Amino acid sequence: MAVATAPLDEHQSGRGGDLDLRITGMTCAACAGRVERALRGVAGVVAADVNLATDRAHVTANGVRLDADALLRAVHDAGYEAAILGRDAAYAETGDRRESVVLVLSVLLTLPLVAQMFLPMLGLGLQLSGWAQLALATPVQFVVGARFYGAAWRALLARSGNMDQLVALGTSAAYFFSLYMLLVPEAGDGHLYFEAAAVVITLVRLGKWLEARAKRATASAIRALVRLRPDRARVVREGEEVDLAVDQVVPGDLLVVRPGERLAVDGVVEQGQSQLDESLLTGESMPQERGPGDRVISGSINGPGLLRVRATEVGGDTTLSRIVAMVEGAQARKAPVQQLVDRVSAVFVPMVIGLAIGTFAGWLLYGAGVEQALLAAVSVLVIACPCALGLATPAAIMAGTGAAARAGILIRDPEALEHIQRLDTILLDKTGTLTEGRPAVTDVVALQGDEQGLLLLAAAAQQGSEHPLARAVIAAAGDSPLPPLETFVAEPGRGLLATVDGREILIGNQRLMGGHAIDTAPLSSHADLLEQQARTVMWVAERGGGLLGLIAVADPLRGGAAEAVADLRALSLEPMLLTGDNRQAAAAVASALNIEKVRAEVLPGDKAAEVVGLRQAGHRVGMVGDGVNDAPALAEADIGIAVASGTDVAVETAGITLMRGDPRLIAEAIAISRATYWKIRQNLFWAFIYNVVGLPLAAFGLLNPVFAGAAMALSSVSVVGNALLLRRWRTSVGSKP
Repeated sequence: MAVATAPLDEHQSGRGGDLDLRITGMTCAACAGRVERALRGVAGVVAADVNLATDRAHVTANGVRLDADALLRAVHDAGYEAAILGRDAAYAETGDRRESVVLVLSVLLTLPLVAQMFLPMLGLGLQLSGWAQLALATPVQFVVGARFYGAAWRALLARSGNMDQLVALGTSAAYFFSLYMLLVPEAGDGHLYFEAAAVVITLVRLGKWLEARAKRATASAIRALVRLRPDRARVVREGEEVDLAVDQVVPGDLLVVRPGERLAVDGVVEQGQSQLDESLLTGESMPQERGPGDRVISGSINGPGLLRVRATEVGGDTTLSRIVAMVEGAQARKAPVQQLVDRVSAVFVPMVIGLAIGTFAGWLLYGAGVEQALLAAVSVLVIACPCALGLATPAAIMAGTGAAARAGILIRDPEALEHIQRLDTILLDKTGTLTEGRPAVTDVVALQGDEQGLLLLAAAAQQGSEHPLARAVIAAAGDSPLPPLETFVAEPGRGLLATVDGREILIGNQRLMGGHAIDTAPLSSHADLLEQQARTVMWVAERGGGLLGLIAVADPLRGGAAEAVADLRALSLEPMLLTGDNRQAAAAVASALNIEKVRAEVLPGDKAAEVVGLRQAGHRVGMVGDGVNDAPALAEADIGIAVASGTDVAVETAGITLMRGDPRLIAEAIAISRATYWKIRQNLFWAFIYNVVGLPLAAFGLLNPVFAGAAMALSSVSVVGNALLLRRWRTSVGSKP
């Protein structure tokens, strides 16, 4: 029994006590279902997802720390083996060399048996004696085929069925029938079927080997991401550069990153200027300029400059680790469509065994001999392919989410993948989503004529805010000394109330002014003109002192925003602008982007209500945003899409995360999701059609065991191979123009 003896690290224990396990011995969907049931029976487990394509189990514990040994025992008692996984070990390629050696042995022993079947067709005579056939077939049956007997016996003890039982029953019937005919030649016509048993075992082992190689290919995106994290980092300690293992780096350390090296942590550039290649993390094809004050992410490749970076996030908290965790999560859990497959798999093996018995009895009743009846029954057992059913969905999800990750699109889970491809309406936040999110002050209008004084007062009042508009005002104030900020209260969707030098200052929209009985009429015509130019107006007033003036800011549209809207329409989705900005500014942006439906001056709670209203009207709604005020709507939508350059709250709430701010990725996320689900449907069709067509052919004696074994092996390989075609998918969105 495989037991984890080392203490669990942060990756092994997961969030909230969750654990990931490596399962060995699974061969079909029925196996995965049995392991799931075993894990769910362990105390503290609230959910377990077993993925046949990755040989992994994700166990959810609802915040409690699980007993790892109890989980391992449960898997062992179910007839399989397990080991607790660290993140980097999740995709280790082990056992392939041994499997290859066994496969080569099986092929070498089987070839003479196959040759005597086919060489006579070419006019070449080759006839092995019965004892020579026995000598060749026996090691194939009981050495190469030992795994089938072992797994079949464990499944029998667990009172369940799996693919191994079908192979073991079918090949054993052919082998022992042939052995009987060899020992008692007068009982039949002397024809032996050792080659049928040997060929079936060899073909199934070949199919599993090809399947394993293909499954590893579907996980290539994860392995590529894991390899981005360097093992060592150069850290400044006590004024000297020290080469340390990356696990020894802590937040606050100063790292020296030389040209061509990968960043080991997330951080902020303190010194130096360079270009960073972030393509494998964000999908951005062009190197990005980075200098003092800029944030940098782990896994990026430094360009020509020398950088000194102050670490902010290390280990499991880095952007790279979070990306790996998100993609792993999407690949480890089951899609809702898999529930149908699970129900079928639960009865599949007993049904096939029953059909084989019925086939044998039917042929005997029809008047056929035992030999013909046995061959038909063996073909029924061998043609069945529950493994293809189990691989159809997870293989496509692995390939699809991997392709999306390479393009900078992170899909949190299979539910998100399923929901996004069904959308018909997309709600788009304005600031930071369709615009750059870096507004700049364009106009300052003071009633008393002191524009600089008004700007400094507004900047001082907004020192407590992280809003992009506040940062624009503070940036406009430059290096001028600001009066001290005494108190600060934000009013989401309206503005703020702050105390500066004993004065209570109000800064915000018309709704905030109206709530405090501030008359904005003296500057209303000026404000209207600015808003018609797609500028956002912030009113500045003093409680008890009336209106002081206004400050206008402009936030340029993102490159590709108009193309993004057109792409959404091309996918038959209706875009809608949903923003807390004023109506005129929102209308100007909508007009520039050809968006017909607009909701402006919307509070955060009202954004969520808008989503609810559309869903109640029968629409499938996606919400795209990047700010705290978007989080309620992101959570309420059928699928939330967050821009990773936004706040952590938005990213954590969303089901899809865009690793760069290009709005064209919204349509690309929908496109890859639709492509993935099309592959799932194709795979399920092929997995079912193999059985729907093959089982009757075998039952009616139209398919001998050799061809049945070949068809069974081909079914799994074709399903995984079809899923691998998703790796060719590439986003049409290049670098930002």
